[in-house]
Amino acid sequence: MIGLALASIEGQLVVSCQAYPGEPMRSPVIMAAVAQAVVEGGASGVRAQGIEDLKAIRPLVDVCLIGLVKRGSDGVFITPTVADAVDCATAGADIVALDGTGRDRPDGKPLAASIEAVHAAGSLVMADCGSLDDALYSIAAGADCVGTTLAGYTGERPVSRGPDLELLAELVANVAVPVIAEGRIRNPDDALACRDAGAYAVVVGTAITHPTRIARTFADPLTRPPE
Repeated sequence: MIGLALASIEGQLVVSCQAYPGEPMRSPVIMAAVAQAVVEGGASGVRAQGIEDLKAIRPLVDVCLIGLVKRGSDGVFITPTVADAVDCATAGADIVALDGTGRDRPDGKPLAASIEAVHAAGSLVMADCGSLDDALYSIAAGADCVGTTLAGYTGERPVSRGPDLELLAELVANVAVPVIAEGRIRNPDDALACRDAGAYAVVVGTAITHPTRIARTFADPLTRPPE
């Protein structure tokens, strides 16, 4: 059964508001302001990383909040443990995003344990996947929706130039839960292509909320000699 939070983002834009240690915008206060700004711009959902960020954002927006915790950058690092998953739900996440692969987790517990704990805390689960096998594994474990977040990052598929529309279409055709497009969606045309491929919702991050990367797309061409 699709919960109200998940239903609220159907056909809509979700914006990922994340910054990492060492970046100028690495502050829960700043990320909360960014979340407010994108909601004013039409986002029907926000995806945020870190317990303090979730706590700062939750009182300020009334849209679907997808929460996660990242620990490290290798292996299972997206909400890797049962404790992390529960912390996200407790911090106000309507949907907890976590690694939806069959890889070993730091706490030694199976994916189903994290999903069961999130459901017990009253939230839903988005499984970040890199392949159809990941999605099927996550759904069997109880995931409420799946995303293409890890496409190209688990060694099963090459990194596509833009969104992995091939994987997106494969998931849409083979699973019975909502499929959320995420990853390398750089412009409105990419977002529309994801929608047309059957995405339930579209998550955009860097192209909207990472000024350093956005500025570089303008600055780098200006350093090249005129043709």
